[in-house]
Amino acid sequence: MSRLRPPARSAVRALRPHLPRGLRVRLVVAFLLAAAFGALLTAGLTFQRARAAILDRAEETAVTDLRAQLDSLAPELTLPPTTEDLRGLTRQLDQAGGARAWHSSASYRGGEPVAASSGAPPVPEELRETVRDSGRAVHQRTEHDGSPWLALGMPVTYSDRPGNTDTTTATATPTTTGTGSGSDTLSGLTVYAAFPLDEDQADIDALVTAAQAGAVPALALALVPALFAARSVLRPVRRLRHGAERIAAGELTTRLDTEGRDELADLTRAFNTMAETLEGDAAELRRLEAGARRFAADVAHELRTPLAAMAAVTEVLDEDAASGVLPADTEDAVRLISEEVRTLARMVEDLMEVSRFDAKAAPVHREDVDLRTLVTKTLQLRGWAHGERVRADLPEPAPVHVDPRRIDVVLGNLVANALHHGRPPVTVAVRTRDDRVRVTVTDRGPGIPDDTLPHVFDRFYKADAARPRSGGSGLGLAIAHENAALHGGTLTAANHPDGGAVFTLTLPSAASSPGTT
Repeated sequence: MSRLRPPARSAVRALRPHLPRGLRVRLVVAFLLAAAFGALLTAGLTFQRARAAILDRAEETAVTDLRAQLDSLAPELTLPPTTEDLRGLTRQLDQAGGARAWHSSASYRGGEPVAASSGAPPVPEELRETVRDSGRAVHQRTEHDGSPWLALGMPVTYSDRPGNTDTTTATATPTTTGTGSGSDTLSGLTVYAAFPLDEDQADIDALVTAAQAGAVPALALALVPALFAARSVLRPVRRLRHGAERIAAGELTTRLDTEGRDELADLTRAFNTMAETLEGDAAELRRLEAGARRFAADVAHELRTPLAAMAAVTEVLDEDAASGVLPADTEDAVRLISEEVRTLARMVEDLMEVSRFDAKAAPVHREDVDLRTLVTKTLQLRGWAHGERVRADLPEPAPVHVDPRRIDVVLGNLVANALHHGRPPVTVAVRTRDDRVRVTVTDRGPGIPDDTLPHVFDRFYKADAARPRSGGSGLGLAIAHENAALHGGTLTAANHPDGGAVFTLTLPSAASSPGTT
């Protein structure tokens, strides 16, 4: 039996409605929604007021008409009336209703209403109670056979006036208080009338139709100011975007024209202030950086001459120390001074090399060589070719078009770093794939901490600031990275899954390398 599977998430996302993302679309939609809401609110309030006015007019007219009919018919009624008297009164009222076409009924002292016709809707009990309790005319809107109706209830009073001895004569009044000098008393007779509000409902429906017919043109007209407003807002926003793109591209002299005094104009002025500040800061940073590079190059250049003299003197002292003519303490001091002079000389040479990189003046003399030959010579020159500390894995030819001296510096720094910070044996492997030649230097040490990996090629970076000073200058890996970039290659650092650090030098093969510089 197969089972239905829920749709994939991508399919569900595809079925979702695409919401407008552009600022122009959202502004226009928001403007139209605001216009539609305002029009709807205005139309709703107008409709409520007009509907109330129409119904109030119908109620007042009906009360006035019923009161007028009772004023002419009620005085002829003998109290207390019989059922036939009540039916006759209601028949006369129905005939006098005319265009109003109401259906009337009458009751005496709380009895059941008596109607002349059978088509009249029943009198609401609530209306009867209200008339009985208040003693005055009351109206109530009801519904009969799905149509709106208006039901009226009006008590009939009779007056006791001076000189009037006929106490059975009834006079209709709208309230419990008469208009003569005497007092009016409720006669116990109550007349009810109900009539349909179809004509009034038709007027109300016409109002609704008119409002609906005017809604579409109103929204269409609102679209024009919406587009204009969106354009006026988006134009400075678009200028700001283009300005930000130019700033990001390095054009710090970018400035925008300011128009108006609104919030967008303030934002444009803030953008110009920001761009001016960035331009000033960038110029100051370039000046400081150029000064620092020039200072380092000048210092390194000035140190070369005294260091050369010191190196010559230390060579003579080394010969004396080796011959044994110096006391033991002096001999140790001479060896220490010689080692420090050589370290200082290497640092000065590294600083000079770094200054050439910064000035884009590092010379590159390319030759067509086999990278296996360069690896072998590097290991032999440094005494690593013999023994088990460094192993070479060179199974296949690897032709490259490089500067042998600079690639030798890269390989020497990588192997020396692996021996100093890792553990032997260090493996140097060369592989060729497609148009790239890859050299990996792997040690068996603890690896590189994760927080140190992003900074291993930074100048003078130390993973542990408290560690003792090493014999290097702190620039070896940085120089190796720069030399790899000079050849259109890359140098990366990572940790081997089995432990130890892995440095990978990738160079273009001889067929894809650039020409000799």
